[in-house]
Amino acid sequence: MAAVSDSGIMRKEVPNDSSEILGVLNPTVKQWFFSRFKEFSLPQLFGVMEIHGRSNILVSAPTGATKTLTAFLSILNELVDSSEKGILEDRIYCVYVSPLKALNNDIGKNLREPLEEMEKIAGRKLGIRIGVRTGDTTASEKSRMLAKPPHILITTPESLAIVLSASKFVAHLGNVEWCIIDEVHALAENKRGVHLSLSLERLQRLSPGMARIGLSATIAPLEEIAKFLVGLEDFSSGRYRSCRICDVQFVKKMDLKVISPVPDLIDASRAQMQDSMYVLIDGLIQSHRTTLIFTNTRSATERVINHLKERFPKNYAAAEPSIGAHHGSLSKEHRYGIESALRSGKLKCVVSSTSLELGIDIGYIDLVILLGSPKSVARAIQRIGRSGHKLHEVSMGRIIVLDRDDLIECAVLLKSAIEKDIDRIHIPSNCLDVLAQQVFGIAIADTMSVNDLYGLVRGSYCYRDLSFKDLKEVLDYLSGKFISLEDRHIYAKIWHDELTGMIGRRGRLSRVIYMTNIGTI
Repeated sequence: MAAVSDSGIMRKEVPNDSSEILGVLNPTVKQWFFSRFKEFSLPQLFGVMEIHGRSNILVSAPTGATKTLTAFLSILNELVDSSEKGILEDRIYCVYVSPLKALNNDIGKNLREPLEEMEKIAGRKLGIRIGVRTGDTTASEKSRMLAKPPHILITTPESLAIVLSASKFVAHLGNVEWCIIDEVHALAENKRGVHLSLSLERLQRLSPGMARIGLSATIAPLEEIAKFLVGLEDFSSGRYRSCRICDVQFVKKMDLKVISPVPDLIDASRAQMQDSMYVLIDGLIQSHRTTLIFTNTRSATERVINHLKERFPKNYAAAEPSIGAHHGSLSKEHRYGIESALRSGKLKCVVSSTSLELGIDIGYIDLVILLGSPKSVARAIQRIGRSGHKLHEVSMGRIIVLDRDDLIECAVLLKSAIEKDIDRIHIPSNCLDVLAQQVFGIAIADTMSVNDLYGLVRGSYCYRDLSFKDLKEVLDYLSGKFISLEDRHIYAKIWHDELTGMIGRRGRLSRVIYMTNIGTI
């Protein structure tokens, strides 16, 4: 059934039979599922039983291939079953982590709606709570979660690190059964992922029986992503926690082109280029139902919106706007409004930096335009996959280039995308700045021996080779051993008793400093 490696990482080669899944589904969940779907998808056949059995699993599949429902089907099934039997407890069963607040809000909505439909089928309230905790969550919402914890907590890497150091809330994390890391490929290649890997080790220490579920778009190398996801069971022997890789790849039809706004990229003036580009963009928007445009910066997003409104006022400056911007610097209300309008088909076009490139359900998109190179094959496929998001629809993408270098880069990138030649990601290791931040958070939460701390940190794939000397230097820095740092207003944040080998929180403002400076973005 599975190809086994010495590291505990396995590839699952054969899917389960649909009868096995049917055998574990609660009647209410089963009736709901077949009221929405004709049959189980391939990712569900590979993954649902593994998640039901609390196995660590990495599901890799193209955009729009039902990965999220694969992750949640077993979990919702268990919660519904426990509710109907009267044994549903007031605790967090599942923690869901994604890189984007927009994706978290979308997941929250997409879980509440099925639960409401299941309640109609069951003829009773199930009492299953979904809670979203991000930077947008209000103080009153946090207080409600503290009093009555959600059964499924939806959060970001940064907010997860905060709740792990929150003395009252952390009590709700003592018996988590599943942790879902969505879009794991988008986290593994940067320091946000390094930060998250340590949070996962902290969460696993609180909930030793927790299963880790990774959801990834097409990416390479999958074995390394799986190791990043699960970490080491025993750092002294280098043995990884077991993990099953479900690489569910199938050909999704794509209509891809690299296009130039002018016939001559060399001799065209800047003014000609800009004018022709906006004429081209407007023509593409008007010839499609809904278009999503990706820029590479937030400033470019606003600039594109403004130019389109100024040049084509009849198309975009009406009383009911047909175009909108979406990026992380905008207010929560604005972002929610854009997502809702896009999902309901009220917008002709949305321009985004990166905030809509991951798995959020944004309704029907029939064209994606990339302004300039996305810089990686995987990111190009991810962005273009926002169009034709359903399983068997065609993804249509157009990359607009403005100079010769961009033309060559995008042509090669598009060729690689068509041939499914995915670039390999690099996972950072031994980032001492991230380690210092997390050690600070650990000291705030509780006292801990340095040896236990070293074991916890070495459990992370990103710190599998960390030397004790490097950890000691981080502790010396955090505990203010280097007095000369005070000249630069850098003071001790933790205490470190070298006789007992213990560390802990130092100073009344430590928690405030940590909470307001967390993250690596």
